Amino acid sequence: MTWLYLVLGTAFGFILSRSGAADYDFIQGMFLFDEFQLYGIIGVAVIVTAAGLALLKRYGRTVTGAPLRIETKSLHRGNIVGGLLFGVGWSVTGMCPGPILVNIGEGKVYAVAALAGALVGTTAFGLLYPRLQAPLRLPPIESGTGEG
Repeated sequence: MTWLYLVLGTAFGFILSRSGAADYDFIQGMFLFDEFQLYGIIGVAVIVTAAGLALLKRYGRTVTGAPLRIETKSLHRGNIVGGLLFGVGWSVTGMCPGPILVNIGEGKVYAVAALAGALVGTTAFGLLYPRLQAPLRLPPIESGTGEG
């Protein structure tokens, strides 16, 4: 199964690279409303994902045949704050997690700084969450392998 993830991840990275969705200037142009192509790419991604999820829900199984379980996440302050932080980081660096790896793969050294920032931010989140949980009334973090 690991090979499938590797193939899908490689295809995803290739598509990001060839479409321009991992290019710093292109992403900055989107946030400055100078470039609109990425909005189309994001729109197509939403449509393809919605269709894929509809098929998965219809058949009740994942691609591997495992039973499908889609849980609704609750809305809380952490969603808003996390979304804002993610958006600011995306706008400043011109990269979200997928394009960080694509840019590193393309040999763009500045992406290593973005990766370092993402890792530092993730570590800070893990360390600070227990202290912020009660004052911000955030839900407990569920941990596990993601395999069910």
